[in-house]
Amino acid sequence: MGNKEKFFEHLEQGYAMKGDYITVGAGMLDGETLTNAFVKVPLKTMNRHGLIAGATGTGKTKTLQVLAENLSDKGIPVLLMDLKGDLSGIAQPSPGHPKIDERQEKIGLPFEAKGFPVEILSLSEQGGVRLRATVSEFGPVLLSRILDLSVTQEGIVAVIFKYCDDNKLPLLDLKDFKKVLQYATGEGKEEFQKAYGRISTSSTGTILRKVIELEQQGADLFFGEKSFDVDDLTRIDENGRGYVNIIRLTDIQDRPKLFSTFMLSLLAEIYATFPEQGDSERPELVLFIDEAHLIFDNASKALLDQIESIVKLIRSKGIGLYFVTQNPTDVPDEVLAQLGLKIQHALRAFTAKDRKEIKLTAQNYPITEFYDTAEVLTSLGTGEALVSALDEKGRPTPLAATMMRAPMSRMDILSDSEIKEVLGKSKLIKKYNEEIDRESAYEILTEKIERAEKEAEKEKEKKSTSRRSSGRTSTRMNPVVKVLTSATFIRGVLGVLKKVIR
Repeated sequence: MGNKEKFFEHLEQGYAMKGDYITVGAGMLDGETLTNAFVKVPLKTMNRHGLIAGATGTGKTKTLQVLAENLSDKGIPVLLMDLKGDLSGIAQPSPGHPKIDERQEKIGLPFEAKGFPVEILSLSEQGGVRLRATVSEFGPVLLSRILDLSVTQEGIVAVIFKYCDDNKLPLLDLKDFKKVLQYATGEGKEEFQKAYGRISTSSTGTILRKVIELEQQGADLFFGEKSFDVDDLTRIDENGRGYVNIIRLTDIQDRPKLFSTFMLSLLAEIYATFPEQGDSERPELVLFIDEAHLIFDNASKALLDQIESIVKLIRSKGIGLYFVTQNPTDVPDEVLAQLGLKIQHALRAFTAKDRKEIKLTAQNYPITEFYDTAEVLTSLGTGEALVSALDEKGRPTPLAATMMRAPMSRMDILSDSEIKEVLGKSKLIKKYNEEIDRESAYEILTEKIERAEKEAEKEKEKKSTSRRSSGRTSTRMNPVVKVLTSATFIRGVLGVLKKVIR
């Protein structure tokens, strides 16, 4: 048996599936694509998370697109983070191309051009369904993690939330939180001290500065009503296809804190909302986090711990997390260890550091007799990748250099008119895009402070009036004195005295 036949058999056995699966491409050996040597990912293990990595221009985004399309076709909803703005084309069918036909022929898969049901979401003022969460829903722990607070400051945030719960003060947006924070060391100092102990003004000052920093990155748009219901991410269209939810993030690349805030809030909300289901035959929802380094690069140790714990636990809720980044080393080792599917596009060895990273990356993949993994990593062409998944029993599948299949949808950005068309069909925009600013902690405390100030002013005026009246000397003469000093009375007395002397 020749090497190619042996390799074909090796893949056929390693990728034999009993349940449903996605075909991502065909195996390659010595630079040649082996037709019908299909590389598959079982739906059963797609909640075991994954990684799509590779240098710029090697085809990561197209791989992400292929996975999203095929999941949608299987009736599984998807959430995509679109940081570069080039994923909206999923809504329209591919115009086709001779090179696509050639690629699909090599793989052994027929090409079918089609568009997919798309919902465009937004964190900013860009067009799309507005994603929001209230400060109360975010909670004291997550807020403290995002703000990177000390233990003492975390305690103050917990007290602020407790005070609001006890006094039925809704914490909806950041201005509510800031108002309560200022009230705790200002007008409400005594009230807080009585109930919760003394709160340091220097600590509240630090928290306030960090909240303002978060606001400057656009978090004031994220916190508020109406809160986004994560169940709306799991919609299926009338044809049984899962919705591809695309979050437009093109304008927040330079605001990593906002991105981290949103991601952590979303994952925590999904974890809290979705029921426990263990290892089912297919995932409930799959999330693709593009430019994943934006989460990890600026994250504190506490935040990383939080992300790591959510990644570990969310699998049992039927949620798959896929990180898309240039280099696997961008993802912390603790998170990397949890990722079952690895799709590694080419890496470039320009420097000694690059060569070292390639060597480390190669060690993350199963050993194979057919490849020198480190060598293959640098020789892969565009749209080719090393693939290793988990089979239905949770074991690593054979490592395969793979010719990746082409997307069925358009590989570019929708025009403004096409985006308007997508937004016009949306049922969620009507539900979420109305801005609500109901009475909350800010308004209630402002009113309370104004009332207290008016009462204090009245009391001050009362005291001032009382002091003026008591301090004034009366010019009116006492009636008795008036009689005794009158001329008539004096004359009468003198007359009586004269008679007595006589």
